[in-house]
This record gives sequence, C-alpha cells and structure tokens, in this order.
Amino acid sequence: MSNIIHPLNFLHLGINLEQLMNDFGLYLQLGVAHVLDFAAYDHILFLSALAIPYGFKKWRLVVLLATIFTIAHCISLALSAFDILRVDASWIEFLIPVTIAFTAIFNVYRVYNTTQNTGWYFTGLATAFFGLIHGFGFSNYFNMMMAEAEDKITPLLGFAAGIEVSQLVIILSVLMLYYILVHKLNLASKWFVLAGSILILGITIPMLIETFPL
Repeated sequence: MSNIIHPLNFLHLGINLEQLMNDFGLYLQLGVAHVLDFAAYDHILFLSALAIPYGFKKWRLVVLLATIFTIAHCISLALSAFDILRVDASWIEFLIPVTIAFTAIFNVYRVYNTTQNTGWYFTGLATAFFGLIHGFGFSNYFNMMMAEAEDKITPLLGFAAGIEVSQLVIILSVLMLYYILVHKLNLASKWFVLAGSILILGITIPMLIETFPL
C-alpha cells in the first residue's frame, strides 16, 4: 500500500491545508520583508559584501553561500523558537555589524593576497556562523509573532523561503552591477571589490560604535 498522503487526507488528520498554506504565505512575505527592509539594512549590507567579489561566472557559488546563510539563519531561529538556546540580544546586535565588517575586510584582504587561497570551506563555515548570528538577531521578534502559535514548523519554513527569495534578489542586483561596471564599462574587478567593500565598511563602522555593549 502506498505511503503517500493524499491532500484530502489532511482533513482526517485534523490539519487545515488551506490554513497551512495561508500561514506559509504570510511568513514567506515576512521573510522577504525582513531581508529587504531598508530601515534595517544589515542583511542587505552583509549579502552585498558576500557577493561583491563574484561575477556571473561564479553565480552558483554565491547562491550556495546564500543558501548556507539561510539554513544557518533558520537553525538559530528554530533553536530560539523551541527554547533550546537563547543568546544575549545586546551581544548579537553588536556581532551582526562585526560579521559585515569582517566580510568587507576579508574582501579587501583577498584583493591584495591573490596568491593565498583561503579555500571554499573557510568561506562556507564563516557564512554559516554569520547566519547563526543574524538569525538570533531576529529571534526575539520572531518568537513574539509565534507566541500563540501551536505549529512552529510552517512559519519557520515559510520564513526560510522568504529569506532565500529576497537574498536571490539582492545577489542578482550585485551581480548585475558587477557585470555592468566590470564587463561593460571596463572597470577593473579589483577596484569594484575595493570600492564596494570600503563603502560597506564605512556604513558599518557607525553601527559597530552604536551597538558596542557597554
């Protein structure tokens, strides 16, 4: 006998499929809004810094890094939502701009140290760690939204999907800018990486000062 559950059988399990889809769609929208919120642009800065060194030839690597970030982001949300691990919010608020600054500085380092390859694993692990930090940064607000919710899996999945969609939008925008300036206007790629990283670092420094835990 087949183990596949027909959609109509959700009714027998006491599950409202329409409500699940509505909840998924709602949290998907919240995930998109969370990343593309220009009033809280830390996510945009980090993803821009992450994508700046790469052109369309390496788009798969950038998407993979963004996906690793999404997974780690949602793991920390889940740890907090299920009350497995909580982290001091003041330190998280400080560590978020630290991750942005580190990524921007690392971009500059790689421009001037082309002979030393740090390896993909280092970048992937750093991205995962930064994803965990960014996830904890949003966990308090996320927990308040789900305070009365019995089902926490659907919101987490919807939120993860929204984060991934919005991250792809940001990455595509950075790759397009790279393509226009480097391939069409013949700007040297190292100057694109340097200018973008320094700009991001300049925006991040005031965030570091404001959030430094006293």
